[in-house]
Amino acid sequence: MVVLQSYCEVNSPISITWVDEGISPCFYFTLVPTILLTIAIFLGTIHCVFYQKYGTTMEPKFIPRSRLYGFQLAVTVLLGLQSLGGTVYRAATAAELPGYAVLNGCFYVLAWGWAFALLRVERRRALLMDRTRGHSGALLAFWAVAFAAENLAFVSWYSPHWWWGLDTTEHQVQFALWLIRYSGAGLLFFIGLRAPGLPRRPYMLLINEDERDVEASAQSLLGRTEENLSTWQGFRKKVRLLVPYMWPRGNVFLQMLVLLCLGLLGVERAINVFVPIYYKNIVNALTDGSSWRSVATIVCIYVLLKLLQGGGAGSSGFVSNIRTFLWIRVQQFTNRVVEVQLFAHLHSLSLRWHLGRKTGDVLRSIDRGTSSINSLLSYIVFSIFPTIADIVISIIYFITYFNAWFGLIVFCCMALYLTLTIIITEWRTKYRREMNQMDNLTKTRAVDSLLNFETVKYYNAENYEVSRFEDAILKYQVSEWKTQASLAMLNQTQNVIIGSGLLAGSLLCAYFVTEGKFQVGDFVLFGTYIIQLYTPLNWFGTYYRMIQTSFIDMESMFKLFEEDQEVNDEVNAGNLLFKLGKVEFDGVYFSYTNGKEILRDVSFTVLPGQTVALVGPSGSGKSTIIRLVFRFYDVQGGCIRIDGQDIAKVKQTSLRAHVGVVPQDTVLFNDTIRENIRYGRISASDQEVEEAAMAADIHDKIMTFPDGYDTQVGERGLKLSGGEKQRVAIARTILKAPQIILLDEATSALDTQTERNIQASLTKVCATRTTIVVAHRLSTIIGADQILVISEGRIAERGRHEELLLKGGLYADMWLKQQQAQDADSGSDTEAKDCTSEKLQPPSTTSGNL
Repeated sequence: MVVLQSYCEVNSPISITWVDEGISPCFYFTLVPTILLTIAIFLGTIHCVFYQKYGTTMEPKFIPRSRLYGFQLAVTVLLGLQSLGGTVYRAATAAELPGYAVLNGCFYVLAWGWAFALLRVERRRALLMDRTRGHSGALLAFWAVAFAAENLAFVSWYSPHWWWGLDTTEHQVQFALWLIRYSGAGLLFFIGLRAPGLPRRPYMLLINEDERDVEASAQSLLGRTEENLSTWQGFRKKVRLLVPYMWPRGNVFLQMLVLLCLGLLGVERAINVFVPIYYKNIVNALTDGSSWRSVATIVCIYVLLKLLQGGGAGSSGFVSNIRTFLWIRVQQFTNRVVEVQLFAHLHSLSLRWHLGRKTGDVLRSIDRGTSSINSLLSYIVFSIFPTIADIVISIIYFITYFNAWFGLIVFCCMALYLTLTIIITEWRTKYRREMNQMDNLTKTRAVDSLLNFETVKYYNAENYEVSRFEDAILKYQVSEWKTQASLAMLNQTQNVIIGSGLLAGSLLCAYFVTEGKFQVGDFVLFGTYIIQLYTPLNWFGTYYRMIQTSFIDMESMFKLFEEDQEVNDEVNAGNLLFKLGKVEFDGVYFSYTNGKEILRDVSFTVLPGQTVALVGPSGSGKSTIIRLVFRFYDVQGGCIRIDGQDIAKVKQTSLRAHVGVVPQDTVLFNDTIRENIRYGRISASDQEVEEAAMAADIHDKIMTFPDGYDTQVGERGLKLSGGEKQRVAIARTILKAPQIILLDEATSALDTQTERNIQASLTKVCATRTTIVVAHRLSTIIGADQILVISEGRIAERGRHEELLLKGGLYADMWLKQQQAQDADSGSDTEAKDCTSEKLQPPSTTSGNL
């Protein structure tokens, strides 16, 4: 039978706080549950009233499903039940039950019951204002106090009234229950910083987006909404992308270097422990009057350890420098792999994406992203993990060789430091992200302005461009100031915490020295060790900020990696089996954007060796047909076949190997003319390059240049005229020697005589090849086997030149207007006579044109 004795044990009144080198259990188990219940009731009531007054019930579809939230609820219930179970166990096994044990069990159940209720309230209702990351302040404060209270038990490490000795069954049970409370409260607090069961964005924004009432207010370079989320959002996905770069697969040498660097990292941790110990031994040896031999030996070992450690925490020591040197090869490997994979991925994206990209943004994202991966790996592996290891080792060391007070001081200081660092750094994330956006805007304006240098000059807009650039810089500097100011505030907070911890520990250590419990060397050991520990801890904030900055810088690069290829090869796609070169369009429908069709039920056939011309007004879909044959896009309806094979079911590389294109807008690489022509077939010899130039009627022009074929064409070929660029593009296609040729206004930038020469060359080249021509000058496609007149995405007319003229339809009207425009421009009878001799006029309009 259980007897309820007095409130506290015999000879241990509640007024006595310290008993036998530890906190009185009666005092502790009265104070802690009382404080927890007070916080739960007071802050919880405010929390509920606040959510009831300023919140709204969330729709179920906006509440995220989260296993971590279920875990939070389960842990909360467990923490309430463990206290009740501990009281029941103690009542069943003990002859007498103190009153504080009953109060402890009841108050704990009530306090954690309130916490459970608050979790449910926050899950079901949302504040209309913008929420911050994490749970409400009431829940976070409750969990923080509960976790801190369990850490306070360490103070009683040497007290026989506590369970640390594990000498009885009751102590073992109490220790197990304490482990549940300690781990549960800690997990709830750290998980609560993320709040997995709550929406990641303001609830009203989710509603507005769902109703399509709010448009995206901030767009990234990829056209996506830029949200003020934590940089740890999608952490698992980011880590999965980083894992291949952490371990160099397939390279045994680099893998051995990684293992060696990790081994040296462990050596540095051991050195950091022994340096202050040997410094203490030196002081004790000097004060104790030890022999010169023993003092000299200790000093030599200490100096050797300092040499290996370097200044502070080994940042520039011998071991650290060796590790840094060995890591260079691994870092280069990582940088190369990231850049090559991203470059290949960008080339695999569709033409639609490249037409909509912002080159300045993409380049800045690539530069920052690739460099941030190296920084991220270096900071995590060689800075964050070692710092955490140093903190854990120091706490264990101080508790073991000093007493629990020193371990508690170090732990509280470290926990407070890391917690505030993370919270403040997360808060200032939005300023860093905004600064990146302004930086991208500045670079984009600069790049666009310089690329359009001629346009700026044409419109005398130099001052306008300079003012726009200056305005972008001013906006960037405003964001930069916010970033730097918040950084200064963070540094000051860290300094206050570090100074407070150092002061408390030094005063306590000095007190024990004056009491004769410690030696002078112990004070030196504490001061040396704690300063050595604070050095990397002080850098920990910087490391965390740099990791966060790296994640921010990598966000744009990750989005580039996430861009899907619009045009993909099928899983079992085979190579195109080219036979004769028959091209078929069968009921093709296509649109660039939903709701606006460019091509509607387009069907035609180009027989092997034939030339089909596409004519029509601008925007009718002529160039789109060329792009679809080259499979820059996939059709939405119908299919395109070459020799009976659907081009959507063959590999793109095999298709494009048989197709050559001369685009309307020719862009050249900033290289020599020879290399730009050779781009058609990289393995071509110089003689073959020159023969292609002759076929394109540009060889003689090239030879008039001082450097000949070694002439640099400049950015996008701006040093050449439009006609010269177009002839280089034609030469490049001739050198490729494709079986199917697509000409998109291939001679639009040429004068009449050069156009005739090129037409003669193209006629020879295309004689045995399937050719599709987009033409604006109708005079260039008179000899086409079939002419298709495209109007509003449909084939309005088809036939040969003479047949279409006799129909008197759209083609005849276009022909008449071009002839009239040509006569008006020439202003002489000579051109009219030339036109007559070439028989380019319709019979019905000959007299009028003459």
